[in-house]
Amino acid sequence: MAVESPARVLREIIEVSGDGSPALMHNRPATSVGSGRDGRCTRSVVKEETPMRSQCPMTRSRLASDLGELGVSSGMAVMVHMSLKSLGRVVGGEQTVLDALRDVVGPSGTLVVPTQSWQLCDPAFLDQELAEWWPTIRDHLPVHDPRITPTRTMGAVAELFRTAPGTLRSGHPHRSISANGPHAVAIPATHDLDSPVGERSPLKALYDLDASVLLLGTTPAKITALHLAEHRAHWPGKHLVGNGAALIRDGHRTWVTWEELHVEDDDFIEVVDAFIADGGHRHTGPVGDAPAQLLPIRTLVDFAAPWFSARRARRADRGDVDDGGYGRTSGR
Repeated sequence: MAVESPARVLREIIEVSGDGSPALMHNRPATSVGSGRDGRCTRSVVKEETPMRSQCPMTRSRLASDLGELGVSSGMAVMVHMSLKSLGRVVGGEQTVLDALRDVVGPSGTLVVPTQSWQLCDPAFLDQELAEWWPTIRDHLPVHDPRITPTRTMGAVAELFRTAPGTLRSGHPHRSISANGPHAVAIPATHDLDSPVGERSPLKALYDLDASVLLLGTTPAKITALHLAEHRAHWPGKHLVGNGAALIRDGHRTWVTWEELHVEDDDFIEVVDAFIADGGHRHTGPVGDAPAQLLPIRTLVDFAAPWFSARRARRADRGDVDDGGYGRTSGR
């Protein structure tokens, strides 16, 4: 999932599935599900702009079938961003969704999920508490432990995924990414503190693998991989922000600080629209009740980097000010 605005993260006591995003449009006709006279679930075509709501429960096999029709297949490496509630009435909830995803990619495929833990960020970066509290917060925040540190705002599927047998989680205290499958060792292996979503992060590994990104009931604003394109882009006003976390150094708890790219996501939907208009490939269709999209990470990042450079330079020329707010700049 794309990096969340800290202000939004701490204000909303909801999982990411409650983002209130409008229904996405998709190429094959949207369908609704109802009960026929024989009691079995049936589908009927509805207008694309009508949000889908089923009258029957979503099962593991039904979700796996929909994912296969969308284009997810055995052996793929897929980074998943999802809204669980958008899928409909899922029998078994997050466990069923995770099982269906595994069924489709198979033992030769690798699932990847953002498992971020914003609660461990430097309080100055979040800027949500009184400044006089910051020293106390820094002194008492728990040390990040990939085995037990919970996710925050990632949703129920992400929280289950990070605890699943065989899942490996990167060591970044705020922006960790977890993987399960043949590439589970390689993907999270490198994750530098000052490159949470850059060239020394799991996003670069996904780019090198030519992995895909799967959106289930979420908009392209959630595509974390687009932050890699931001790192490669150049525009006036691009800058770093300070951050920090409690880590173990030489056997002792230590407050460690660094600077990282100030990232944005306000133009992510626009860049994906431009990518498709330029001939970029995208599979779309329903998975359960959710509108879904499947996109290639490498070609999307390759397109987005120069697009961000040009678009954000034009924005700077107009005098537009970035108000996305992903933390305080290092100069403030």
